Amino acid sequence: MSLKEKIAEDMKTAMKSGQTRRLETLRSIKAAMLEKEIAMRGGPAMTAEDELGVVMSAAKRRKESIDMFAQGGRQDLVAAETEELAIIQEYLPAQIGRPEIERIVREVIAQTGAKSAADFGKVMPATMKQLKGKADSKLIQDIVKELLAGA
Repeated sequence: MSLKEKIAEDMKTAMKSGQTRRLETLRSIKAAMLEKEIAMRGGPAMTAEDELGVVMSAAKRRKESIDMFAQGGRQDLVAAETEELAIIQEYLPAQIGRPEIERIVREVIAQTGAKSAADFGKVMPATMKQLKGKADSKLIQDIVKELLAGA
């Protein structure tokens, strides 16, 4: 079952059980997937990786909204966005921890021969390719910067 099909099934379940926040969140993801499909018309069909990218993008938007609402003192909106983020994260792969990310970044640094922060452009794309969807990109970026600064 594809991610899109799973979301459609979960929408039905949420509708039947009256879970409005869950239903609204899943509808927004489904709408984003539809927009992506329309944008890709004439090209290749939407892949599982494309579907995952849409869900990751939705999670990233929620995280950014949480930060902005927290800065603005809008705790009611922070709570709503946090709830939506938790729903979205159910559709993302399990997130790996900092030690595992550091290990992978060290491997990529060794493979690319990176020696300083100037090599960030070599290390980051290779690391993101390995960790796509498995870790927060901001955390990955911070770890790459830390390790290159100490390299």
